[in-house]
Amino acid sequence: MSAVIEARGLSRHYPGNGLPVRAVDSVDVVIERGEAVSVMGPSGCGKSTLLHLLGGLERPTAGELRLDGRRVDQLSESAWARLRRRGVGFVFQAFHLVDELSAVENVELPALLVGMSRREARARAMKLLDRLGVADRAGHLPDRLSGGQRQRVAIARALINEPLLVLADEPTGNLDSHATGEILKILARLRDAQQTLLLVTHDPRVAAVADRLLSMRDGSIVEDTRLEGGLSRQAALAQIAGWEA
Repeated sequence: MSAVIEARGLSRHYPGNGLPVRAVDSVDVVIERGEAVSVMGPSGCGKSTLLHLLGGLERPTAGELRLDGRRVDQLSESAWARLRRRGVGFVFQAFHLVDELSAVENVELPALLVGMSRREARARAMKLLDRLGVADRAGHLPDRLSGGQRQRVAIARALINEPLLVLADEPTGNLDSHATGEILKILARLRDAQQTLLLVTHDPRVAAVADRLLSMRDGSIVEDTRLEGGLSRQAALAQIAGWEA
């Protein structure tokens, strides 16, 4: 395998009262092509900040970041924007769909932004919506969709440009138990299809989808656990279950 993400000494510090707040502090992490990786830890430990750094939504204070072998931590905002459109898909807790666009229009938008023809973008969007079980809702605006349907549309949008990496920040955080179960099945299918995933979550059910679990505390990765082989997913997650209380 080859590394999709490679971070060395990655840090993000914010000004504080006297001392800087070390949201992410000298993190080293490598995510190989086709791996699904979960990040868990207490609230405020730096999980979402790490995801934002890996996706270029925030800039590191220090350290190096490579995406598919290319150093990207020093890219301009416009260069990062172009890279994200093609190489990185995002799924957020709050969905972030465009309210004025239908489901299919939301999905096809990233494809249009990279120059795909409207015909091809629409065909690809409809195929993804069908694959995710919401093709019958393609013409509906987001406010006519349930939370689970909106998240499926958001996942389809993240996948339309066939990204190297999908970053998901609390992808089930706004969903009820039934919708969570449906999204877990989708994430498991993406893992089985060798889509490279990084899942930031408080939910052990979401974390259990992954091949690896990164445990964070105080801005640092304190444990990197393989969720397969002799150590079962459930046993590994039981080790950190108390953190989320």
